[in-house]
Amino acid sequence: MKITIKEVAELAKVSPSTVSRVISDNSRISKKTKEKVKKAMEELGYYPNAIARSLVSKSTNTLGIVMPQSTEAAFLNPFFSQVLSGIAAGAHEKDYCIILSTGNTEISQLESIKNIVLSGRVDGVILMYSSVDNIILKEIKRLNIPVLIIGKPLDDLDVLYVDNNNLEASYFVTKKLIKKGHKNVGLITGTLNLVVSLDRLEGYKEAIFEEGLDLHEKYIKEVPFTKEAGYAAMKELLKTKDMPTGIVVTDDVVAFGAIDAIKEEGYKVPNDIEIVSFNNIPLAEFASPSLSSVDINAITLGYESARLMIKKIEDDLEEGENKVIVPTKIIYRESFRELEGD
Repeated sequence: MKITIKEVAELAKVSPSTVSRVISDNSRISKKTKEKVKKAMEELGYYPNAIARSLVSKSTNTLGIVMPQSTEAAFLNPFFSQVLSGIAAGAHEKDYCIILSTGNTEISQLESIKNIVLSGRVDGVILMYSSVDNIILKEIKRLNIPVLIIGKPLDDLDVLYVDNNNLEASYFVTKKLIKKGHKNVGLITGTLNLVVSLDRLEGYKEAIFEEGLDLHEKYIKEVPFTKEAGYAAMKELLKTKDMPTGIVVTDDVVAFGAIDAIKEEGYKVPNDIEIVSFNNIPLAEFASPSLSSVDINAITLGYESARLMIKKIEDDLEEGENKVIVPTKIIYRESFRELEGD
């Protein structure tokens, strides 16, 4: 249940207007009263809306960004740079700035974003991922500030979000591999605590079942989004009996590692094994062989996120306008060639 200023005032034995003045850090309020009110706020778990605390300036015109991991590690994958570029473009268009949270763990990131929000430095927060048990999302909502997820929320559909139809895209590429004659199709997916990985796994399974093939767990590898993890997973797949000859990989950087493993074992792409991946980062075109990849329009994901968040902040959302689904398109290159008639 939402705590109100009135309840804080009752506990602190002051008037609601005094609580408001403490929140706005009014210099006329004594240090003793401020401490008493802040203690009551803490006991009740009351966090004032950052926008309300910025009424004098109307808005901070700043968006907070939460990366899926440490900022340094995230930038090793071009996908996040592209999304962030889109967010920056959308923010700049409306004269907004962006500020990145920092931290190497989810707990340290949580402390960082709390500091940003509670100090009134942002009007809204964009979370660049959706996980199964997202403690940061829960905390941001508790802080009473607008929040948007890039990705599909698992069970809270009231949250603003921008996403692709990842289930459909994964189903589509898996089906393409099967139609090209691959009876054993493998999947190298991201960690399954992420909703995007769950959706792509589900799409893969639907295609397998629809085509009447057996689902083999040995063909499914769950890995972090790194080249090294893709290499290790592909090595394992190449050792399986009746190894897969078609591979769906849910990230281009992971796919680069998989291709290295295939070539190291003396196989050729696409002659022996065909690969199709996701994200269509710029490097995909220059890989050897060039990588076929699902273009998820990462820059558009970021741009739409900023646009939707700013509309929320400025109270300009239309009824039911809580999500944007960005279309995808497979870009065919050497690792997986287009079927005639596609």
